[in-house]
Amino acid sequence: MTYQSEPVLKATGAQIRICLVQPDLVWEDPSANLELLNNMLAGIPGETDLILLPETFSTGFTMRADLFAEEAEQGKAHTWMREMARKQKAILAGSLITRVNGLIFNRLYWVSPDGVEGHYDKRHLFRMGREDRFFTPGKSRKIFTCGAFRIMPQICYDIRFPVFSRNRRDYDVLVYAANWPAPRHAVWETLLRARAIENQAYVLGVNRVGKDGAGIDHLGGTCVVDHMGNVVRILDNRPGILNYTIDLDVIRDFRKKFTAWKDADQFTLDS
Repeated sequence: MTYQSEPVLKATGAQIRICLVQPDLVWEDPSANLELLNNMLAGIPGETDLILLPETFSTGFTMRADLFAEEAEQGKAHTWMREMARKQKAILAGSLITRVNGLIFNRLYWVSPDGVEGHYDKRHLFRMGREDRFFTPGKSRKIFTCGAFRIMPQICYDIRFPVFSRNRRDYDVLVYAANWPAPRHAVWETLLRARAIENQAYVLGVNRVGKDGAGIDHLGGTCVVDHMGNVVRILDNRPGILNYTIDLDVIRDFRKKFTAWKDADQFTLDS
């Protein structure tokens, strides 16, 4: 398993320690995936503030949504998220197939040691993979906090739609939880850097590796991209964990010096 780390720093309001988890998911097997993640997270050194998991981390990117959907904030994977957040004393975020009042969402949960704080429902459903046939799209952007950081999570295909992710001076970190396929891996790398540059924000991309049950390969590439589009840490195509400390003052200082945000276009989004 690939493992990347740096000296463990004490978190302050302007620094948080993040852990990006890149697994080789077992197709449509929640029990196996939760056990796999238990083993991976057991190796995290020191303390962590935020743990990020890939898209549909308990099942893989299956379209048998009706079979694998868990009721909102119930079921095995939801319970596991709450228990793991308490155990690690960290915020845990990742997406699950979730049923709400008969509708099914690709829902990213933001879970603190105190419990579920909120969620984001994937807005852009991947029609080429028939996701739009089995899931309901979300409507709203969501912003969460970790320390002094404002963090906006999005999911995989959302990355192709920069208007939806446009920074309105309301976030410092943009997160993409993904099951991004190998044939378009160069697109993943390019779009992560583009979103960081145009939004003057850290971008954290967390992907899986391995072949899924549909025969699709995934090359990982879980990474941290800084506000200038530099890839400061990246994993290869093996299962692994990336640990990194991000510093809010770095972004604040850059935004003061390079004020491109002042010339951003004003707009509203229809739901």
